[in-house]
Amino acid sequence: MDAVTIPREKLLATLKAALPDGILLAAQDEIERYTQDWSGDHFGIPLAVARPRSVAEVSIVMRYCNANDIPVVPQGGLTGLVGAAVADPGGGEVVISLERLNKLRSISAIDFAMVVEAGCILEEAKRYAEAEDCILPITFGAQGSCRVGGNVATNAGGFNVLRYGMTRDLVLGLEVVLADGRIWNGLKLLRKDNRGYDLKQLFIGSEGTLGVVTAVALKLFPKPTQVETALVGLRSVDDAMALYARARRECSDLLTAFELILRGGIEIALGARPDVRDPLSQICPVYVLVEASAGGRVDLRAILQDFLIGADDLILDGVVAASRAQGQQLWLLRELMVDAQGRGGRYLRTDVSVPISTLAGFVGDALEALGKSHPDALPVTYGHVGDGNIHLNIVPPAGMGAEAIETLFHETEEVIFDVVDRYGGSLSAEHGIGRVKQEAFLKRIDEVSLDLAGRIKDALDPTGIMSRGRIFPPRAQFPEAGGR
Repeated sequence: MDAVTIPREKLLATLKAALPDGILLAAQDEIERYTQDWSGDHFGIPLAVARPRSVAEVSIVMRYCNANDIPVVPQGGLTGLVGAAVADPGGGEVVISLERLNKLRSISAIDFAMVVEAGCILEEAKRYAEAEDCILPITFGAQGSCRVGGNVATNAGGFNVLRYGMTRDLVLGLEVVLADGRIWNGLKLLRKDNRGYDLKQLFIGSEGTLGVVTAVALKLFPKPTQVETALVGLRSVDDAMALYARARRECSDLLTAFELILRGGIEIALGARPDVRDPLSQICPVYVLVEASAGGRVDLRAILQDFLIGADDLILDGVVAASRAQGQQLWLLRELMVDAQGRGGRYLRTDVSVPISTLAGFVGDALEALGKSHPDALPVTYGHVGDGNIHLNIVPPAGMGAEAIETLFHETEEVIFDVVDRYGGSLSAEHGIGRVKQEAFLKRIDEVSLDLAGRIKDALDPTGIMSRGRIFPPRAQFPEAGGR
């Protein structure tokens, strides 16, 4: 059976007959909300949307699609930013939505671990943990919409990577439905398990190209009883990095976030809502949002205040939140900046990383290069200092036409990536490759890495139905080094 030549109506009828009742959606009004991601930049029409209610039903869908060469794309909360989970515009892919696999399977405050199904909203998973006096530390703006399976598939980052690591560092085990429909049960709560290859690592960050994650075992941590937040202003990114080095030593592992924001980002946040005021009396070129957390009898406020007082040679102005609510108001600046940076229109998102020690040099060189090549574009610069991750986004000039915007995005992205290359960095720190970054990724990948990736893809998805064209092009167009 060929999914390309068989008429859509006949293919849908055959597919629906092969699956349990209540799984498949195909009418235009039913599939509309599965066609576009959160950014609004990526759109595709699915052949149909399968909404399985169990891992067994996922297996049935995969067995049928694999046997009949029907391409599939797993879909979570559609909060990704690289087009990995949106169907192909050609209309030939079946979307597998994990939204109905959303249960908490188990949680243990002694194991400090939980098992949740892939469709569980991250914020709900975090609430399950808090009910056991624990925390699940994956934290970012989209946590009220994204799903845990998508966090795993993209190896999501966020604000707390500095202390707790990426999603990869928090996964104890996985349950995955393979391309041929077999179920791999790797759901373990073991902290130490050295029996050969760590297979779960293949699926973390694979963006749906190797299998469908259906459940995840995650590490939990004791819930902090104290959280202290401060916003400080500095002269330069160099000073911010010097402050970070001191913070790591003086606040030690109590430091949970160290967010860099250039003044332009603060101004965007202040302009987003009239009730939000500049929290500092002095306007500074660079800002850092610092957060530390602890439990027990540690005097966290004294530790943070002593650190800040000792850094008065670097800090121009600053404020320490007097309460948790005031701390949330400081974080609101960060959230408003992200939401408002596009002026209500499109903007270029970049998500790069460099060695932490070179971050200041990278930011300076990248902004200088952009100023020379595209002086009318507005760069918005912020990031997670503790893991070397910078989001250097580009807002087009007001009134620029659609075609000119596309050219601007392509050219400025290349300028930024060229500087990333000089610093030995990565063009994707946490968003992934998907479709959007594929061309730039393939331009930079070495022959051996490409070959190994192709072999893994061939081994786990020999018919090539899983998320075709994400990360790598479809099999027929695969570069020579990786295709066989």
